[in-house]
Amino acid sequence: MSGIFTILRKELEDHFSSTRFLLISALIVMVGVIIASMVGMGIQEELKGSTKPTLIFLFLFTSTGKLFSFVQFIGFFGPLIGIILGFDSINRERISRTLSKLVSQPIYRDSIINAKFLAGIVTITVVLVGIILIISGLGIRLIGVVPGSEEVGRLGIYLIISILYISFWLGVSILFSVIFRSTATSALASLALWIFFSFFVSLGANVLSDMVAPTPVGQTRPSPETIMKQAQVQRIVSLCSPVNLYTEATSTILNPMRQTTKLVFVGPMEQLSMMRFQNPLPLLQSLFIVLPHLISIIAITLVCFGVCYYIFMRQEIRTV
Repeated sequence: MSGIFTILRKELEDHFSSTRFLLISALIVMVGVIIASMVGMGIQEELKGSTKPTLIFLFLFTSTGKLFSFVQFIGFFGPLIGIILGFDSINRERISRTLSKLVSQPIYRDSIINAKFLAGIVTITVVLVGIILIISGLGIRLIGVVPGSEEVGRLGIYLIISILYISFWLGVSILFSVIFRSTATSALASLALWIFFSFFVSLGANVLSDMVAPTPVGQTRPSPETIMKQAQVQRIVSLCSPVNLYTEATSTILNPMRQTTKLVFVGPMEQLSMMRFQNPLPLLQSLFIVLPHLISIIAITLVCFGVCYYIFMRQEIRTV
């Protein structure tokens, strides 16, 4: 632990004073507020003069509105925060020849990599807490409903999952920063992996499902058994993507009417109608449903940082 807090403070100062971080954070906050405003005004108009159902506050985060929901937005663009925070964390020190000076100080070598990862997590937490509080205040203003303890609990779990999810991408970017000497190469590698998990995993799932369960020759339409097998293969492959893990877990924990992590596309007004005739799941049951997804996100985050830690500790750092 020697020197870890000193490096942590220095990294936090660099993050919060970085222009690129401030720009991407401001962009994400701005788009998130716009999405919440559109959804909030839509719900306000729809419920004018009628009784407001319980747990309606969570619609600010799960309803798609005219574009996409806040959960989908963070699932797609949230990794950019982690990538920006970590893609040059180590190779920048090498290029500026400050890494050798750090290891020559009376601090443990692992304090450097630990402090950089911890500083990224603290920064991610500050950004996410800030944007959730901004959207919550805006929602109270628009809808006129104060969130209850059930909704606060679900938002808290959502916050934890989001921090872990973006921390995974932080670990990926730091890993590439350790492996590659060039900051441009590490940034491109991180972005390429993000694009792969965001787009090509879904395309690969469709292709693989057609290969595993092809439509028999001579049939214009696949049989129900073939359709079910294709859907099962697509789901298994899609769960290999952290983006899908995050989207399914957070959509389920923020929607008490969902009894499965499988995505069901239902509009906000249909959700309001369903809540009048169905009882929402308790928070604990929703947590049990998303527990495998949560464990998977924790596991890949720890594995990614563990590989990064191992490689960094075995690298040679020359004093110039």
